Amino acid sequence: MTAARVTLDVPWPADRVWQLIGGFGSLPDWLPYITESVPGEGGRLRTLTNAEGGVIVERLEAFDETARAYTYSITRAPFPVTGYRSTLQVVDRGVDGSRVEWSGTFTPDGVTDAEATALFEGIYRDGLAALAERLGA
Repeated sequence: MTAARVTLDVPWPADRVWQLIGGFGSLPDWLPYITESVPGEGGRLRTLTNAEGGVIVERLEAFDETARAYTYSITRAPFPVTGYRSTLQVVDRGVDGSRVEWSGTFTPDGVTDAEATALFEGIYRDGLAALAERLGA
Protein backbone atom coordinates (compact mmCIF):
# COMPACT_ATOMS: atom_id res chain seq x y z
CA MET A 1 0.00 0.00 0.00
CA THR A 2 1.20 3.49 -0.80
CA ALA A 3 -0.04 7.02 -0.20
CA ALA A 4 -0.34 10.51 -1.66
CA ARG A 5 -0.92 13.77 0.19
CA VAL A 6 -1.18 17.40 -0.90
CA THR A 7 -1.97 20.42 1.24
CA LEU A 8 -2.85 23.99 0.38
CA ASP A 9 -2.83 26.98 2.72
CA VAL A 10 -5.48 29.56 1.82
CA PRO A 11 -6.27 32.95 3.38
CA TRP A 12 -9.99 32.17 3.77
CA PRO A 13 -11.66 31.01 7.00
CA ALA A 14 -12.11 27.26 7.40
CA ASP A 15 -15.91 27.60 7.61
CA ARG A 16 -16.03 29.36 4.23
CA VAL A 17 -13.86 26.70 2.59
CA TRP A 18 -15.83 23.85 4.19
CA GLN A 19 -19.11 25.42 3.06
CA LEU A 20 -17.91 25.03 -0.53
CA ILE A 21 -16.25 21.60 -0.39
CA GLY A 22 -17.87 19.90 2.60
CA GLY A 23 -20.84 18.39 0.80
CA PHE A 24 -20.16 14.89 -0.52
CA GLY A 25 -21.94 15.83 -3.75
CA SER A 26 -20.27 19.23 -4.14
CA LEU A 27 -17.30 18.36 -6.37
CA PRO A 28 -18.80 19.99 -9.51
CA ASP A 29 -19.08 23.24 -7.53
CA TRP A 30 -15.29 23.62 -7.32
CA LEU A 31 -13.57 20.88 -9.32
CA PRO A 32 -13.81 21.78 -13.02
CA TYR A 33 -12.94 18.32 -14.37
CA ILE A 34 -15.93 16.79 -12.54
CA THR A 35 -19.03 17.89 -14.43
CA GLU A 36 -21.66 15.87 -12.58
CA SER A 37 -22.18 14.20 -9.20
CA VAL A 38 -25.27 12.01 -8.85
CA PRO A 39 -26.08 10.85 -5.31
CA GLY A 40 -27.15 7.32 -4.50
CA GLU A 41 -27.93 5.17 -1.47
CA GLY A 42 -29.27 8.10 0.52
CA GLY A 43 -26.24 10.27 -0.21
CA ARG A 44 -23.66 7.65 0.78
CA LEU A 45 -22.65 7.03 -2.83
CA ARG A 46 -21.73 9.49 -5.57
CA THR A 47 -21.42 8.73 -9.25
CA LEU A 48 -19.10 11.29 -10.81
CA THR A 49 -18.74 12.10 -14.48
CA ASN A 50 -15.61 13.84 -15.72
CA ALA A 51 -15.27 16.19 -18.68
CA GLU A 52 -14.37 13.27 -21.01
CA GLY A 53 -17.43 11.27 -19.97
CA GLY A 54 -15.54 8.90 -17.67
CA VAL A 55 -17.38 7.59 -14.62
CA ILE A 56 -16.07 7.24 -11.08
CA VAL A 57 -18.17 5.78 -8.27
CA GLU A 58 -17.23 6.67 -4.69
CA ARG A 59 -18.63 5.66 -1.31
CA LEU A 60 -18.75 7.95 1.73
CA GLU A 61 -17.01 6.08 4.54
CA ALA A 62 -16.97 8.74 7.28
CA PHE A 63 -18.17 12.31 7.70
CA ASP A 64 -17.23 14.67 10.54
CA GLU A 65 -18.78 18.14 10.39
CA THR A 66 -16.91 19.32 13.51
CA ALA A 67 -13.52 18.27 12.13
CA ARG A 68 -14.53 19.51 8.66
CA ALA A 69 -13.52 16.19 7.08
CA TYR A 70 -14.89 13.29 5.12
CA THR A 71 -13.39 10.01 4.01
CA TYR A 72 -14.43 8.10 0.91
CA SER A 73 -13.43 5.02 -1.06
CA ILE A 74 -13.55 4.31 -4.77
CA THR A 75 -15.78 1.44 -5.83
CA ARG A 76 -15.31 1.89 -9.59
CA ALA A 77 -12.85 4.04 -11.55
CA PRO A 78 -10.38 3.91 -14.43
CA PHE A 79 -7.40 4.29 -12.06
CA PRO A 80 -4.60 1.69 -11.82
CA VAL A 81 -5.11 1.10 -8.09
CA THR A 82 -7.15 -1.01 -5.69
CA GLY A 83 -8.20 -0.36 -2.12
CA TYR A 84 -8.33 3.42 -2.61
CA ARG A 85 -9.38 5.41 0.47
CA SER A 86 -9.10 9.18 0.69
CA THR A 87 -9.77 12.01 3.14
CA LEU A 88 -10.53 15.65 2.37
CA GLN A 89 -10.22 17.99 5.35
CA VAL A 90 -10.18 21.71 6.13
CA VAL A 91 -8.06 22.73 9.13
CA ASP A 92 -8.60 26.09 10.83
CA ARG A 93 -5.38 28.15 11.02
CA GLY A 94 -6.96 31.09 12.86
CA VAL A 95 -6.01 34.51 11.52
CA ASP A 96 -3.85 32.81 8.88
CA GLY A 97 -6.89 31.28 7.18
CA SER A 98 -7.09 27.53 6.69
CA ARG A 99 -5.29 24.52 5.29
CA VAL A 100 -6.95 22.08 2.94
CA GLU A 101 -5.55 18.56 3.14
CA TRP A 102 -6.31 15.89 0.55
CA SER A 103 -4.74 12.50 1.09
CA GLY A 104 -5.25 8.93 0.01
CA THR A 105 -3.95 5.41 0.40
CA PHE A 106 -4.11 2.74 -2.28
CA THR A 107 -2.42 -0.31 -3.73
CA PRO A 108 -0.96 0.16 -7.22
CA ASP A 109 -2.25 -2.30 -9.82
CA GLY A 110 -0.12 -2.63 -12.95
CA VAL A 111 1.95 0.49 -12.21
CA THR A 112 4.75 1.29 -9.79
CA ASP A 113 4.21 2.89 -6.39
CA ALA A 114 5.85 6.06 -7.74
CA GLU A 115 3.54 6.19 -10.78
CA ALA A 116 0.39 5.72 -8.68
CA THR A 117 1.54 8.28 -6.13
CA ALA A 118 2.36 10.80 -8.88
CA LEU A 119 -1.07 10.26 -10.44
CA PHE A 120 -2.97 11.07 -7.25
CA GLU A 121 -0.63 13.86 -6.17
CA GLY A 122 -1.34 15.46 -9.55
CA ILE A 123 -5.10 15.04 -9.14
CA TYR A 124 -5.00 16.49 -5.62
CA ARG A 125 -2.68 19.37 -6.58
CA ASP A 126 -4.77 20.34 -9.62
CA GLY A 127 -7.96 20.02 -7.58
CA LEU A 128 -6.71 22.24 -4.77
CA ALA A 129 -5.44 24.81 -7.28
CA ALA A 130 -8.95 24.88 -8.81
CA LEU A 131 -10.40 25.28 -5.32
CA ALA A 132 -8.14 28.27 -4.59
CA GLU A 133 -9.16 29.83 -7.91
CA ARG A 134 -12.86 29.27 -7.18
CA LEU A 135 -12.55 30.75 -3.67
CA GLY A 136 -10.72 33.79 -5.03
CA ALA A 137 -13.31 34.48 -7.73
